[in-house]
Amino acid sequence: QVQLVESGGGLVHPGGSLRLSCVASGFIFSSAVMSWYRQAPGIQREWVGNILSGGTTGYADYVKGRFTISRDNAKNTVYLQMNSLKPEDTAVYYCKHYDSHDYWGQGTQVTVSS
Repeated sequence: QVQLVESGGGLVHPGGSLRLSCVASGFIFSSAVMSWYRQAPGIQREWVGNILSGGTTGYADYVKGRFTISRDNAKNTVYLQMNSLKPEDTAVYYCKHYDSHDYWGQGTQVTVSS
């Protein structure tokens, strides 16, 4: 069965950095499009970005230039490098795989606060 496990969240000061990881299993990771989403309290879950099987990435405007998505197919892992973090980046971050329906991880909390 498909499993996605995120890690790497935590508390960071504004301007700081974090790298999130999502380890995947149960499907052919190397050919999969992987996405990152986030959800802040009281706000609908929103798309952060994605990475295609060939490594092409796309980002939401509000993270472009600050966040970078990468993947390591040998480790079945997708990463979200977050730099220049702002308080408004505070949210639970999820990775997602789509295969006839959406599969989500459990999420990892990112809190940006001084």
